[in-house]
Amino acid sequence: MTEPNTPANRWSDLDRPPLDAKGLRRALIKPAGLWTSLDVVDATGSTNSDLAALATGASGASGASGPGAGDEVPAEGAVLVAEEQTAGRGRLDRDWTAPARSGLFFSVLLRPGGDVPVECWGWLPLLTGVAVATGLARAAGVDTSLKWPNDLLVTVDGEERKAGGILAERAGEDAVVVGVGLNVSLRAAELPVPTAGSLALAGAVSLDRETLLRAVLRSIEQWYGDWRAAGGDPAASRLQEAYAVGCATLGRTVRVELPGERELLGEAVAIDGDGRLVVATEAGTREPVSAGDIVHLRTARED
Repeated sequence: MTEPNTPANRWSDLDRPPLDAKGLRRALIKPAGLWTSLDVVDATGSTNSDLAALATGASGASGASGPGAGDEVPAEGAVLVAEEQTAGRGRLDRDWTAPARSGLFFSVLLRPGGDVPVECWGWLPLLTGVAVATGLARAAGVDTSLKWPNDLLVTVDGEERKAGGILAERAGEDAVVVGVGLNVSLRAAELPVPTAGSLALAGAVSLDRETLLRAVLRSIEQWYGDWRAAGGDPAASRLQEAYAVGCATLGRTVRVELPGERELLGEAVAIDGDGRLVVATEAGTREPVSAGDIVHLRTARED
């Protein structure tokens, strides 16, 4: 009888081998480097919830196989990776689930305080988006564009598809946990919705999750180091420029679904110094948006 494809049976799908935590630590944890620890768990509810709980000394991790209460409070640069998330979350508390070992599901702990004013911390999810896109371009040969504020898009059969997302959450007074979910080997029949995508469906030259994770984490380290060295200044660190270049939202007519069931319609024209999306409305105003659900309607050239 064939054994079920579960985290407990780690080699049940030979196309989706388990991650080698020891090898990843050897490759990524260096003296004076950003990454200070790296743990891989078979399954947990949410790596963000688990790492945030550890960072704040709170009790109760989100999954039985994840880190639990009583563990030492981690230093900046802690990385938690799950082979499977059973209660992963995106923006607006949307579910993010995928088959075991079909993607990269990880969170990192950052403590930018001291070097970076708190008002600049809102750039962290955008920084992570730029870093992930940069790392994937190098390691997977896939063009990954960014939908403001935190979606990762790939092209599948000529269509824009969401292949991943980023979620940043405060963890106490001095820390931010940034989580990344990325569909790697997800097959067409496994897509949660028809508009989803994966690196495999986008024609990636490599689906080796260790190669991809190393590339992404090294890219985050580089971008975070440059941003922090610039005191969180998005212009001086070239983060604002890089995000604008890779942002698929700019130049599009968009509908912004705002809190309180309000809507804003216009052309997305810029990312301002606070990381907000600037929308030019038909009324001739420019409205900065700090939070909202973005719907891409059409490109400016199609208007």
